[in-house]
Amino acid sequence: MSEVLPPAAMTPEPRWLSDEEQVAWRAYLHGARLLEVALDADLAEHGISLSEYEILSMLSEAEGTRMRMSALADLVVQSRSRVTHTASRLERRGLVTREACVEDGRGVELTLTDSGRETIENLSRLHVESVREHFVDLLTPEQFRAVGEAMALVRARGRARRWR
Repeated sequence: MSEVLPPAAMTPEPRWLSDEEQVAWRAYLHGARLLEVALDADLAEHGISLSEYEILSMLSEAEGTRMRMSALADLVVQSRSRVTHTASRLERRGLVTREACVEDGRGVELTLTDSGRETIENLSRLHVESVREHFVDLLTPEQFRAVGEAMALVRARGRARRWR
């Protein structure tokens, strides 16, 4: 159910962005989108999307190279249905398998196959070079650290709001 908002005349005036804040905000939006497009394009040349790579990467780092799909969706900040569709594509290519959860048998876990492990190992070098070229190497170490600190705050706020 959506919340009914009061008429604009009854709401307090928003804290509008200053000119400087507006420039920075729009630079962030545009830059973040261009970065994602560039990273996706570099992987697409090798037959995989950025969202597919991210799922394979998270599985490669998970204990037993397996993870409950609902937890994976939360980790990669995608809807469960989108992760399910991506998992189907990866499964058809033999990179993952779906199995009943070891803990309770009710949920579904995604497991990295040997082919999936080989794929992520081969593409990880390409991906890290792409991340460096399109992002890390454009910044000073101080700028990069500041971006990391800022995004850690955004992530913490987003997780807190998501679990209310």
